[in-house]
Amino acid sequence: MSTYSLIAHNFTPPAATTSSQLGGGAIALIKSIDASSDNTISFQDGSSGVTMDSTYKTYIFKFTNIHPTADGVNLTFQVNASGGSNFDETITSTAGRCFNEEDDSSNGFGVNANADQAQGTSFNRLTSSCGGDNDQSCSGELYIFNPSNTNFVTHFISNFNTSADGDFTFQQFYAGYINTASAIDEIQFKFNSGDIGSGTIAMYGIA
Repeated sequence: MSTYSLIAHNFTPPAATTSSQLGGGAIALIKSIDASSDNTISFQDGSSGVTMDSTYKTYIFKFTNIHPTADGVNLTFQVNASGGSNFDETITSTAGRCFNEEDDSSNGFGVNANADQAQGTSFNRLTSSCGGDNDQSCSGELYIFNPSNTNFVTHFISNFNTSADGDFTFQQFYAGYINTASAIDEIQFKFNSGDIGSGTIAMYGIA
């Protein structure tokens, strides 16, 4: 019969990787806004403690339980560049989605061709069909990369989950760029109809 002996190994698990080790900086909370039946919510550089300049290379907006006052509406965003005020910068974006009904009667995954833009100046969607029932909302995040740069277009990526008006979960992904080489210094969020009844939008910066 073969015999086996245990071999002791002096193994110390590696420490958790930090953002600085990955080439990034610390994440800093810049401003958090709690909605209360607001038609729009904006973050503007130099206003109300907001920084949106070269201090940070990446800005993250985190949305928690954004609840509309209307039913089946789309949460959207647009920006101003170089002191503009019309929120009409040119955007090209692509959209993907997956969904599943609460009763499992229908589900799917694919490109959401009706939700993107091609050199458009409208507010770009972050999510669609957000339900207005008391227990429905949408949550997610938007990344804006190096908005203060004046050499390249400004890229963005978003990821949202919605409890939709037809009683189904709706995951949506958007990516694209804002086609301007001017510094972006303001961003605005709104539903395409009705108000932002409640929820929190928090702005963070990564150096």
